Amino acid sequence: MPADMNDYFKKKRPNNTQSNNNNNNEGSNFNNPMNNMGKKGTSTVMILIAIAFGLFILKPFTIINSGEVGIKINTGKFEEEPLQPGLHFFIPVLQKIVPVNTRVRMITYSNENKQIISDGYSRYEGGLRRNPAIRVMDSRGLDVDIDLAVQYHLRPESAPTTIAKWGTAWEDKIINTKVREIVRDVIGKYAAENLPQKRTEIAKEIQERVREKVEAIPGKPVVLDSVELRNIELPRKIKTKIEELQAEKQNVMIAEQQKDRAQREAERKAEIARGEAEKRRIEAQGKADQIRIEADAQAKANKIIADSLTTDLLRLEQIKTQGKFNEALKVNKDAQIFLTPGGAVPNIWVDAKAKAQKAVSVQQ
Repeated sequence: MPADMNDYFKKKRPNNTQSNNNNNNEGSNFNNPMNNMGKKGTSTVMILIAIAFGLFILKPFTIINSGEVGIKINTGKFEEEPLQPGLHFFIPVLQKIVPVNTRVRMITYSNENKQIISDGYSRYEGGLRRNPAIRVMDSRGLDVDIDLAVQYHLRPESAPTTIAKWGTAWEDKIINTKVREIVRDVIGKYAAENLPQKRTEIAKEIQERVREKVEAIPGKPVVLDSVELRNIELPRKIKTKIEELQAEKQNVMIAEQQKDRAQREAERKAEIARGEAEKRRIEAQGKADQIRIEADAQAKANKIIADSLTTDLLRLEQIKTQGKFNEALKVNKDAQIFLTPGGAVPNIWVDAKAKAQKAVSVQQ
């Protein structure tokens, strides 16, 4: 660039005479904007251009997005007050602003393969940090893989102090180590084959103990949102044993169901038999009641008849019977008649001719 801007514009002015003649008025009206500024004004413009170029290159500002806070570093020292979302300026070289993510994040402990998507941190998948499943030993020393998912976020108001104390690897130091330690302690109390039945109890204990550990850190730099127990991967021989036990329990359950059905069937038949027996008892009772009623009626009738028999009536009946014998003697004159004492009926008829005795009872 020429040292003098006037020389620059002079070179740009057309030298063609014909052009000057045709555009005499226009050429006479052309004014170089730098003519009236002089060397001092030109220097000012150059300084402004240099400042603008420096601002573009050094970029002494940054934008903090929602879900983040900014940490301003003055000559290597962290300011305690975090910067809220928005536009913030700093002095290049002497100052620096570092954005820190305060959104909810997740560490997964799993052996499942997933696509890794980086968001500025290594080994992250869209805010998810992957780790292998936690391998621990049960109470008998058998290896067990625990699949967990831990949700947490950095406390915004204490973010500068947290980064200054724990560094950028604060997640490994605060979350990862404590989760692994607690999972080893909790799982180590159980036998591997009992873990599936104790799943709910184990998940609750792990979450409570991890929360206590994290909240016990001075300043409470991290907020623990949740700890989810996703899977318990048992050794193959333990899984085979559990499957065998499950099959055996299923067989026992089927046998119990068959037993219950047989018992219910027996109870049904017994109920039917009791009903039939009750029916027969009721019928027999009915017949007995009928006989008793008839006997009572006959007894009452006999009593009425007995009560109606008087001495005169009996004497009259004897006279009638004696008359019949007298009529019979007219036919069989050799017959013999014996009267019972008191004139009671019956009398005894003896046929003397046949020399055979016959007893005839006559009742009136």
